Amino acid sequence: MFVKIAENTQEREYAYMIRKKVFVDEQNVPIEEEVDQYEEDSTHFVLYNEQEQPVGAGRFRVIDGVGKVQRICVLSTTRKNGAGAMIMSAIEEFAEQNKIPQLKLDAQLHAIPFYSKLGYQIVSDEFMDAGIPHKTMKKNI
Repeated sequence: MFVKIAENTQEREYAYMIRKKVFVDEQNVPIEEEVDQYEEDSTHFVLYNEQEQPVGAGRFRVIDGVGKVQRICVLSTTRKNGAGAMIMSAIEEFAEQNKIPQLKLDAQLHAIPFYSKLGYQIVSDEFMDAGIPHKTMKKNI
């Protein structure tokens, strides 16, 4: 498997397709909340499997000098084998290369152990986003 930054419309469509399958189809997030006004200002990452098919995605943007990690998702058939960590590693490398010293994300409660293993720490109380409970987490890189 490998992660690639989306460089054209087709690659961004792969990211949107994965996000739709995970967030809209599986988790019932309304499509109008999943695809938002920040798509054009974001860097999109796509995870490909050995057959070069898109199986995961993530989004990154900078807000007030802090890297905001968003929309991390992996198809159900590819989960549990380090796929999510590969996406996160690629995003963290990108942030380092761009001299962004801190990353922030809003984690669904079930995903907190995953992000904690990667060094993220909870910095907020629980809140709802798209009808799903979350907590904000941060990491200095």
